[in-house]
Amino acid sequence: MTISPAAPAATTTATDFTPEQLDLQARARRFVDEVLIPNEELAERAGGHIPDELHERIKRESIELGLSGGLHSREYGGQGWTKTEWFLVEEQLGRSTNALSWHMPGAYNVLASGTPEQIDRYLRPALRGELHDAYAVTEADAGSDPSRIRTTARKTGSGWVIDGEKWFVTYGDIAKVYIVMAKALVDGGEQPTLFLVDAGLDGIEVVDDPPFTHTYPHGHPAIRFTGVEVEDDAVIGGVGGGDDLQRAWFTEERLGIAARGVGSMWRLIEEATAWAIGREQGGNRLIDYQGVSFPLADSAADAAAGRLLTLEVARLADAGADPKVVHAKASMAKLFVSEAACRCADRAVQVFGGRGYMRTNVAERFNRELRVDRIWEGTSEIQRLIVARALERRGVERTLH
Repeated sequence: MTISPAAPAATTTATDFTPEQLDLQARARRFVDEVLIPNEELAERAGGHIPDELHERIKRESIELGLSGGLHSREYGGQGWTKTEWFLVEEQLGRSTNALSWHMPGAYNVLASGTPEQIDRYLRPALRGELHDAYAVTEADAGSDPSRIRTTARKTGSGWVIDGEKWFVTYGDIAKVYIVMAKALVDGGEQPTLFLVDAGLDGIEVVDDPPFTHTYPHGHPAIRFTGVEVEDDAVIGGVGGGDDLQRAWFTEERLGIAARGVGSMWRLIEEATAWAIGREQGGNRLIDYQGVSFPLADSAADAAAGRLLTLEVARLADAGADPKVVHAKASMAKLFVSEAACRCADRAVQVFGGRGYMRTNVAERFNRELRVDRIWEGTSEIQRLIVARALERRGVERTLH
């Protein structure tokens, strides 16, 4: 262990965090400052890859510090955090680039809905850092509309046969198990169902592993399932239960994207402000020019508003609010923060000038990395549809307050 012991947070806020939550936040902050941020440039220059010893260090120290598997039950090897506590950690992880936090053990929330046998086989090992899962839902003709998926699961005497092709399967190049959304063909109908499919089964192939804008450790390949045979116990959440599990997954993912986006803005504003204070042009500090100071002020307003909105969603979820309201508000948070963070990154690049166009500069990296947050786990346009429908169906007051 090289992380210094936890200490009180450097600042107080009006958000009434408990001492335990502030300690968690401080631990996460030091982990990011001492382990992740110092290795960003190394990862960038290596095309996203890091030495095995650094990978193991990130995994080991995140476990030792109680920062991995946060929302999962302690019974399964997680931390049992509230959504608010998870926000505090995700915000800190968002301050780092190159997705180095992806090396921390974790698992999608879907696995917690598994049978005891499925939990023992997949969730517990994932939280120990022994395997990774990958969520396979998107298809070539069903990007933002999961109802249009064509992947099918045909019933056999002892199980199912899965056929289809999934795109943008994050972690798909390293996963040991795929969480596959398919149409279960039952009694002449099509029921959306999730299947746990071991990566080593016959009939699974990576058909494309495209390069993307960001420089991350793992890929998002296209994976084809051709006559893949699974047993009945591969179904998770019951036949036809895929939509409900996926809705809960989307809500959590969108909240996480918003929390990390808030952290990204924090880091960008912090570094751009320090540069503007210390850099002189034309006999004045950069920050003395409104062309620099006003964009920083706009970014600060964006970051503060996004943080309060995302915290509100987390606390509503913790309070057991109507899941449909939480779902709409998570979409609102993702929409606002993902758009605001991109504005913030663009402004920061401009503040740094030519240096902001170098990949060794945090603003350049975030300018690339944050762009996908407006696309994955539902595009900004999809989030606007969800929020608009909430205004109609649940009313303006419930959606806003």
